[in-house]
Amino acid sequence: MVGSRAHRLHHHHSAGRHPVVARRGPGVPARAPADHALHEPVALCRALFGTADEGEILRLAMDHITAEGPYRAEAGYLKVDGDLVPRPRDGRMPALTVSRRVRELAGQDGDVTVPGRSWGRALGLRGLEGLHGYLVVTSRSRPTKAERSLLATLVGHTAAALSVAFAHRRRREDALELHRLRGERTVLQRQLISVVAELGFERAVHAFMACVADSGGGEDAVTCALHGLTGLPALVEDRFGRLRSWTGPSRPDPYPEPDPVRQDEMLHAVAREAGPVRIKDRLITLIRPHGDILGVLALVDARDEADEHTVLALEHAAASLAPELAHLRDLAEVEVRLHRELVDDLLAGTDEVSAFARSEAVGYDLHRSHYVVVVQWSNRTADDSFAQTVGRAASAVGMRSLLTRHSDHVVLVADARPHAHALYEALARETGTRSGTIGVSAPSDSLNDIPHHYQEAERALDVRRQSRERYGTSFFDELGLYRILGPGSGRRELETFVQEWLGRLIDYDSRHHTTMVETLSRYFDCGGNYDETAESLAIHRSTLRYRLQRIREISGNDLSNVDDRLNLQVATRVWKIMLGGPG
Repeated sequence: MVGSRAHRLHHHHSAGRHPVVARRGPGVPARAPADHALHEPVALCRALFGTADEGEILRLAMDHITAEGPYRAEAGYLKVDGDLVPRPRDGRMPALTVSRRVRELAGQDGDVTVPGRSWGRALGLRGLEGLHGYLVVTSRSRPTKAERSLLATLVGHTAAALSVAFAHRRRREDALELHRLRGERTVLQRQLISVVAELGFERAVHAFMACVADSGGGEDAVTCALHGLTGLPALVEDRFGRLRSWTGPSRPDPYPEPDPVRQDEMLHAVAREAGPVRIKDRLITLIRPHGDILGVLALVDARDEADEHTVLALEHAAASLAPELAHLRDLAEVEVRLHRELVDDLLAGTDEVSAFARSEAVGYDLHRSHYVVVVQWSNRTADDSFAQTVGRAASAVGMRSLLTRHSDHVVLVADARPHAHALYEALARETGTRSGTIGVSAPSDSLNDIPHHYQEAERALDVRRQSRERYGTSFFDELGLYRILGPGSGRRELETFVQEWLGRLIDYDSRHHTTMVETLSRYFDCGGNYDETAESLAIHRSTLRYRLQRIREISGNDLSNVDDRLNLQVATRVWKIMLGGPG
């Protein structure tokens, strides 16, 4: 369907360079000009993001140039292997002078001179990884500000679409790399056959290879073949001790929750030895290509039956599994990097069009309310390892989120309000300590507000760390008076605080032309003395009692409660002095 849209869009602009009004059938209302103006960029965006071909994206943009103003697309270039390669326009290649000028710009935007055109500009198509190409646009007259804005929007959409297309191409290249690694694994497996053949183990290893080949490779195939070869239960765990694959009898159900401290001790003990190491009833070897520990391959040998053949099979099985896990790790790192770059841009402030396009590329929905969550643990630095720990804990408690790490904390952008205790308890189990603090912002309904809500989450975390119970989870919208105290608070926080505590009374006064908020303010100014308050308001004592009772009913707050009374008193002072009272 996207392809057909792209075809219609191309036909739409190539025939006369003017929008074509669709023929209406009976009973179909004509599209209003505003609707048509909105439909055009939407249709273009769908076409741009609906194709994974960079050349087609550039062609669509060039065909659409005339719809953005008095423009003509003179040339288009794509960056291929570090060089700018021109793309034909209506079967013609761009002039050599234009190509020479574009290369002289060295990635920057700049003016371009074309005979017969009074205005010309080379516009870079840039993404997260740098320059993707250029659009060279000319005009017979200098474009207006509005026309330049439309052109800039088209360039931005084209650059974003190229970023997505380049990401798709990298995925295809990764798939080819996986195929190459599997080929290398096959070579290692054949070498395994020749080695064990010299030791009289040739027939058993042939069975090992046959089992792996029949299963299609991977962790399950390796444990299946290793179990068949040795007769012992075989298993693969990740480096954190979580089960990934088990073949053989006596699998624990449920599988024991790993202890982070003991797991690290075990990994260090095995890493110090040259080969497999026996720990209790397991014969363990590490999967660590290039020195990085990616997981653990083990045999459960409760009767101590393993011999040199078993050790040899285990070592070669680990070697055959290493390329597979290394490739999976590389893919995961690419995905994590894309997530972090998106979150970093959201926290710093970025345009919505680019953010939405990038979030769709990584499979995350940004079209919802979001919460910013800041996590800090006293005994853990905010490195990649701790970020992975936070990500696993968030997934374990059902949080859908994007994640990044800053100097001393990890930040998540979550699509739902976190549970008051679940994430903290999960991280306490993961880290083996409860000395951690989590701050959660108020909900954010706009991507432009995420930087402000990031500050809210940091405020909630700081308030919690300075309190008597410094460890646990704090929510910004539950801080009460502390929301407007401390550095960084401004008029926005004050207005939000007053609205939370006095909003119902202010609305009631506005609708009924009463003075409930003023009455409450005078009551606090007089120290809660009924006679002084009534006298200052020039009303009877019984009238004051009635008003205070109505204030309790309307606001839902209890004037005898110490916390409510304090927050209400501060709110009335802010309302009167800083926000101008009834005005």
